[in-house]
Amino acid sequence: MDSIKMKRELESRFSGEDRIISYDREKDELRIESAKAGKGITVSISNIVAKWHTEKEKAIEEVVYYVEEGLKAMESPIQLNDHEKRIFPVIRSTSFPLESKEGIRFLTDDHTAETRIYYAYDMGKTYRLIDSKLLEKEGWDTNRIKEIALFNVRSLSTSLKEDQVAGNIFYFLNTNDGYDASRILNKGFLNEIEKKIEGKMVLAVPHQDVLIIADVRNDRGYDVLAQMTMSFFASGHVPITALSFYYENGELEPIFILGKNK
Repeated sequence: MDSIKMKRELESRFSGEDRIISYDREKDELRIESAKAGKGITVSISNIVAKWHTEKEKAIEEVVYYVEEGLKAMESPIQLNDHEKRIFPVIRSTSFPLESKEGIRFLTDDHTAETRIYYAYDMGKTYRLIDSKLLEKEGWDTNRIKEIALFNVRSLSTSLKEDQVAGNIFYFLNTNDGYDASRILNKGFLNEIEKKIEGKMVLAVPHQDVLIIADVRNDRGYDVLAQMTMSFFASGHVPITALSFYYENGELEPIFILGKNK
């Protein structure tokens, strides 16, 4: 499978009167727009091809599902009033666009040198990022959105899976609700974990559907975490960062780990 074949395959999957498809040859990107909403989603064909070589048909099915659900969300009306429980924060890379393709600014907050906070309206199987146009339409101010979102993220489950490697303990939060990485904003939860950490507490949010918390007790722990984080980063639908973060006194400090052993 190469980019040309993948482009043709995706075009056939998204064909329809209500879909407008365009291709950027220079970036090797396919954009699928909803004729109804006048908005769309852009996907990297080269990234999908890379996943196809390991996941085959599953790689195509997943991107089709992601795009179709996203377009449906764009076509559905949003009402913030009386739907406060649907507002959540989401973590993105600092390279993620600050505005939509239509030039409408997203509501954001600084987080770390590697990550930024966006705000989303949950629509069940997907969510829509909250932008300035929606705030103006609904008559809401930014502080209200942010306060509600941070309150709601604290209500999400924080059940962890545990694994031990070479004397280090790794905890994984992976509910696939779209807000796993967002739990990094729940300081009460992180502070509780910190109490039982014996080594260094290191966090990672390689993509939106996982939060890794490591109790690093020796140098081998850093190496394992680096490999693990890079693997998750490469496989995630919405990659965030392959870097990790020290967590101490409620603060996050990005660190670069150079893995040596496999």
